[in-house]
Amino acid sequence: MISSKLFGVAMITYILATLNYIAYIAFKKENIGTMATIITTCGLMIHSAALITRTVASYQQGYGQPPFTNLYSSMVFFSWTIILIYVILEFKFKQKSIGAFVTPIAFTCLAYATLLSDQIEPLVPALQSNWLLSHVITCFFGYAAFAIACGISIMYLIRDVLEEKKGADSTILNMLPSMDLLDELAYKAIVIGFPFLTIGIITGAAWANYAWGTYWSWDPKETWSLITWFVYAAFLHARFAAGWKGKKTAILSIIGFCFVLFTYLGVSFLLSGLHSYA
Repeated sequence: MISSKLFGVAMITYILATLNYIAYIAFKKENIGTMATIITTCGLMIHSAALITRTVASYQQGYGQPPFTNLYSSMVFFSWTIILIYVILEFKFKQKSIGAFVTPIAFTCLAYATLLSDQIEPLVPALQSNWLLSHVITCFFGYAAFAIACGISIMYLIRDVLEEKKGADSTILNMLPSMDLLDELAYKAIVIGFPFLTIGIITGAAWANYAWGTYWSWDPKETWSLITWFVYAAFLHARFAAGWKGKKTAILSIIGFCFVLFTYLGVSFLLSGLHSYA
């Protein structure tokens, strides 16, 4: 399929972007950083074209479905949302070095997708609803924001270790954004993601009532989505009420993304339930 080839090109583009972001951190040359941004933006455009092409193909085959109805298409859509939010944050905050810790997540998703079937298949009855768009899109934008927060938090912990290490090369430290800035950016990413996840859970409950006659059935996917929501609610509460910052919140951010991954992938593979098709 043409879309699959375009996804492959996007994956290669993100790999090149990652290498350029790493080179930017190493050499701190603005032209390298600019090239990394250009490559990432080009990758996003190719990725977008692939999603559009896949959607058009589904209509041509008579299915007429958005590009996130099975594991393959949801992985490529997840990768797209990560890059989209990252590019917006980079243009807003001008912190290119973060790309070295975010773009790898995007191309890893695309690389994993290459191991899956790219065939467009008809929707199962439970997915044939107008709630599909609102529920899935909001959830994945939330997941993407949390993925970016995780990358930034890993970056924070690396800088923290380097600062604590006696005799650490100050040149290496100067390559990374300040800890205060990293802490603030991770917080902002979670502030972006939390409302999306909240809306995703609410629309999922409404969809469940439409499809199965009940708003909540404690299905494994529902349960772990709620657990993930509580983890990030705890993050925001700890920051606002208890004044948590820095290392504690960085660790909590990474833990939260582990819950996201389990909710998204682990539940589907390990726990059977109403969402097994996902």
